[in-house]
Amino acid sequence: MKGYMGKILRVDLTNKEITKQDLSEDLTKQYIGGSGLGARLLFDETDERTDSFGEDNALIFLTGPLVGTSIPCSGRHAVITKSPLGIWGEGDVGGSWGVYLKRAGYDGIIIKGKSKNPVYLWITEEEVLIRDANHLWGKDTYELDEIIKKETHKNAVISSIGPAGEKLSRIANIFSNGKHARAAGRGGLGAVMGSKNLKAIAVYGTKKPEIAHPDKLKALIKEVVKKIIESKKGLREHGTAGGVISKYKVGDLPIKNWSMGKWDDQKIEKISGQTMTNTILTGRYACSSCVIAGGRVVKITDGPFAGVDGAGPEYEACGSLGSLCLIDDLNAIAMGNELCNRYGIDCISAGAAVAFAMEAYEKGLIDENNTDGIDLQWGNAQAMIEMIHKIGKREGIGKLLGEGVKIAAQKIGRNSNDFAIEVKGLEPPMHDPRAFGSFAVAYPTYPRGACHRGCNHYLERNAFPELGYNEALDPREDKGKGIAVAIMQDYAGLFNSLKLCQIIASSMNPTQVLESLNYVTGWDLDFKELMLIGERAQNVKRMYNVRLGLTKKDDILPDRMKEKFTEGGAANYSPDPDKMLEEYYRHRKWSKEGVPLPLKLKELGLDKEAEMMEGLDPTMLESFEEKE
Repeated sequence: MKGYMGKILRVDLTNKEITKQDLSEDLTKQYIGGSGLGARLLFDETDERTDSFGEDNALIFLTGPLVGTSIPCSGRHAVITKSPLGIWGEGDVGGSWGVYLKRAGYDGIIIKGKSKNPVYLWITEEEVLIRDANHLWGKDTYELDEIIKKETHKNAVISSIGPAGEKLSRIANIFSNGKHARAAGRGGLGAVMGSKNLKAIAVYGTKKPEIAHPDKLKALIKEVVKKIIESKKGLREHGTAGGVISKYKVGDLPIKNWSMGKWDDQKIEKISGQTMTNTILTGRYACSSCVIAGGRVVKITDGPFAGVDGAGPEYEACGSLGSLCLIDDLNAIAMGNELCNRYGIDCISAGAAVAFAMEAYEKGLIDENNTDGIDLQWGNAQAMIEMIHKIGKREGIGKLLGEGVKIAAQKIGRNSNDFAIEVKGLEPPMHDPRAFGSFAVAYPTYPRGACHRGCNHYLERNAFPELGYNEALDPREDKGKGIAVAIMQDYAGLFNSLKLCQIIASSMNPTQVLESLNYVTGWDLDFKELMLIGERAQNVKRMYNVRLGLTKKDDILPDRMKEKFTEGGAANYSPDPDKMLEEYYRHRKWSKEGVPLPLKLKELGLDKEAEMMEGLDPTMLESFEEKE
């Protein structure tokens, strides 16, 4: 099996059993790897009775065939599980952990059970050990990284949880690469790891996957690298936060918990990547095989936020901890970002929780008696920092906010749900559907909830002739967006299966993506076959949620995201998600209730899933043709 190591590691933490199984080539040709293969494995390993925090839940780490090769921006891995939100859970993360897992001889790990005491895994080419982690429990991800390297190997790469994951916060992430923090984020994956009393997984190895056509691959890489470097100069210079100003100008950057279309231009500039470059930036870092080095290294040595020393805030953090809360202090955002990394918290959800709390405070639904004396006025940077501490330690109101805004609103009540901005329990990333209409259907339909990694807005900025789009779409046109999102979900899903960074999706064309897979594996897929693999994985993920009872009723965009702004870059446009959703379902050949129809499932070779439909209420399978 070219491109693969051919082995999946199985770990039963309850019985302390470790086994190895062969990775089926037939399975890889159906799902490739990463989140695509994870869809098949999680569907088969769990069912509707599985408790997210139960021993039967599977925590799955997977690489892909391009990981460990010289293909640019391929040093990634996926984490798949039933999330604490009670639905499909998926994280996509860079760094180098996936590369070293593969060098240790494994394409992935399936972890089940629960250890009686805290443990960590140490995985090398020679052995797999379950080690005691009592002395690591309570340590943050930066501290832990240094300790485990001393106990294992100086070049080991560690994937771990912080205190938030230990305490089962539903907004906890799994972090890797120490101070160069890379997160398998969104949906509380860190809490699932914490529920198993698994503190960390350390990996190291020197093996490399065999390449089927190394000369052809080398020529392709030379061609691709040049274009990536040329097109991503701005990203290298200012990181993803360099997009803060431009995204604000088109109305993509959310402000004051998604309620304002315009803010102060000078305040926006203060929290931008350009300002970071000119003030607190001390270096850059890159994921394995990355030729861009968009990661920021920042340091703050004086003032109220002195002590910051590590990964700098990216675009999402500048939005969630900045404009979403009306905070214009970059140093405070950097501190908040570092605290999220150390505690093991999703910075998007953390910022959303703080913004939600600030609005609840403004509306008188909570006061200083509920906030442990913290003044949650909009723009209070120190309050944001204190709230992150509370969330990370799960103390006071932080325990509630650490559950995410959906549960927090349910507990607070009194119409707070009106401004608890979430989809399927997941707080949205920092991209506004009023700026790019595709998000109005992409957020509701992605299996893990509001997600920009499942389908970004590239088709509203770039032409993709191989996908049938010879020119970019109008961001403010509803027609055609349902179809475009379905196509891009399938295509973006391939990146998450191959383990390519989506940042290069506009620099590496679809033909080159296909060639990279064929040259590595020796397969002879055409582009239609490749897209079919992406479509198959999306349908399995959808069926995972259908099995849990999710249908059209759960594909809802928050009302606030449909309110029309009168000013700012996104003024005078309100997307129509209902119109887009019907178009999306029709293209997918799903029922009017959003359930994949048996005929479509059989077309994709998903006979097992098609059989599930036999006992379903017939009204759930009414097609649009029958309706008409």
